[in-house]
Amino acid sequence: MLNILIVGASGYSGVELVTYFNKHKYIKNIFLAVSNDSKDIGKSISEIHPKLKGIVNIFLESIDKFTNQKNDIDVVFLATDHIVSYNLVPIFISFEYIVFDLSGAYRIKNSDYYEKYYGFLHKNKDLLNLSVYGLPEWNSKKIKNAQLISLPGCYATCIELSIKPIIEKKIIDFTFIPVVNAISGVSGAGRNPKFSNSFCEVSLQPYNIFTHRHNPEIFEQIGGFPIIFIPCLGNFSRGILATITCRLKKNMDILEIEEIFSYFYGNKFFVRLHKNNIPSISAIIEKPFVDIGFKIQGRNLVIIAAEDNLLKGAASQAVQCFNIRFGILETHSLL
Repeated sequence: MLNILIVGASGYSGVELVTYFNKHKYIKNIFLAVSNDSKDIGKSISEIHPKLKGIVNIFLESIDKFTNQKNDIDVVFLATDHIVSYNLVPIFISFEYIVFDLSGAYRIKNSDYYEKYYGFLHKNKDLLNLSVYGLPEWNSKKIKNAQLISLPGCYATCIELSIKPIIEKKIIDFTFIPVVNAISGVSGAGRNPKFSNSFCEVSLQPYNIFTHRHNPEIFEQIGGFPIIFIPCLGNFSRGILATITCRLKKNMDILEIEEIFSYFYGNKFFVRLHKNNIPSISAIIEKPFVDIGFKIQGRNLVIIAAEDNLLKGAASQAVQCFNIRFGILETHSLL
């Protein structure tokens, strides 16, 4: 039985973590924390997120309570901004907690990327080396023994799960760089309101082409191969739909592609392969899966993937990693 702390519990990913762990039979106590200047301190999580009314009534506390001294905590989840995580991880690691970080603060091994893509100098290189990348379908062995698990970004999860099998099989012709078009709902920008993210202002529009923070993360995780990533913001609340267009080294048929993906994901519960239909956002909303489908014509392959950015792109993937880390059935509390 474990005691867990969720920092950033009032946010969209944070409340999903609360929901999952409230029904997790291996959790003894759940503590919730927010920043010291948050207006949510002292409020119940169900007051902030009424969907939990009558289900979870834990009160949110100031983060100072948990950083000034070691507490009776076993595991920490950081559903926070990358700068906040960057500063909190060293403290919690020094307390010998197991840390699951949902931000980008420790995802990328090459510290040089942080100044360009995140706007700060990363000086905690020892923790970057300690960090294990939390993509369960590809990294479960390392997750089982890790003290610091850095969860992938929402876009990165969708893209990496879609393209890694065909990179592993070395069938892509990289003289034609794969192009990724991915559309995310506005919840990916977080709960704090911004005028540009208000529903009436959001249109279907690309942003941060060539400069998105997930670019170096994806680059590292697919072995340094190039892609062109075009993220788009859509006027819907949650979910990601990505299409990856590739050129293959030779003509292949759909059965060969299906066989490759079945080889890697046939026994992976949270990857659903679609052989006869195209994945859609509506099919994965509030579900912990990524759905992957394909279309092929000669040497041209299009991979289509969909996920809930708050679940498989964040909270449910964190719970999945937690279950792996502690030897619990991987699907526990997620379904």
